[in-house]
Amino acid sequence: MEWIDTHTHAYDEAFAGCEDEIVARAVRAGVGVQLQADVDARERDRMYALVERHPGVLRPMLGLYPGSVDRDWRRGIDALEAWRSRGPVAVGEIGLDYHYGTEFKAEQQEAFRVQLELAAAWDLPVNIHLRDATEDFFRIMADCTRLHLRGNLHAFSGSAETFRRLQRLGGDWYVGIGGVVTFKNAAVAQAVKRIPLDRILLETDAPYLTPVPHRGERNESAYLPLIGAFVAQLKGVSPEEVAATTTANAKRLFAI
Repeated sequence: MEWIDTHTHAYDEAFAGCEDEIVARAVRAGVGVQLQADVDARERDRMYALVERHPGVLRPMLGLYPGSVDRDWRRGIDALEAWRSRGPVAVGEIGLDYHYGTEFKAEQQEAFRVQLELAAAWDLPVNIHLRDATEDFFRIMADCTRLHLRGNLHAFSGSAETFRRLQRLGGDWYVGIGGVVTFKNAAVAQAVKRIPLDRILLETDAPYLTPVPHRGERNESAYLPLIGAFVAQLKGVSPEEVAATTTANAKRLFAI
C-alpha cells in the first residue's frame, strides 16, 4: 500500500540526530511521500537541508505558522519569496490559533489574509492550522472566496457540519485526519464517518499527536498506516481503499 503523510515535521528538534532514520522507517512502512509543514525562518534552513537529502520523498511547504506571528509578522512573510523557487507544494502551515492567548489576534488575522493572497498568486494550495478561532477563520475565508482557493484543514478536529461549512465556501477543500482520531471517545471519529473518503487526507503532525497504541511516545510518519487502518474501520472499508483514495487525494491537491 502507498501512503502520503500530508503534514509532518521530520526536521523538528525532537528528531535531532535521527532524522534520516525516521524518514527511512516511514518509507519502509509504505509512506513514500512526507510533506514538511513550514513554521518560520528559524527552522526553514533545517527543513530544506533534510528535504534535499531525501528528494522526492520529502516535499516542503512554505508559510508563517500562526504561533510565530508577532508585531514583525510582515518581515516573516516577505522572507518566503526567497524560497519560492525551491519547490513548495503548499503555502502552510498558516492560519489562526488563539489557544495560548490573543495578544497578536489582529496580526494573526492579517498575516493569514496576506498568505491566502500569496497562495492564490503562487497558484498553490493552503495547509491551514486552526485552533480556537473558528468564527474568525470562516469570516476571513468568506471574504477571500474571490481568490478561488484550495487546500485542507490540517489536524481536523471539527464536526461534519464544520466540514460542510468549509465546502460551502467553494473551491477544492479537504480535511487532514491524524492520530487524534484513534483516541478513545474522540469526537472527530464521528465526523470521519460522515465525511466522504474522497475529501480526507491522512497526516501524522509528527512529532506530535501520536496515534494509539503509541500514544505518549514521540510520533513519526511510520505510524501513518495505523491512522489509515483506524479510518478504514470507521468507514467500513479496507485499509487498501483508504490508502488508495487518500493518496490520490493528496496527489491531486498538492500536484505531486
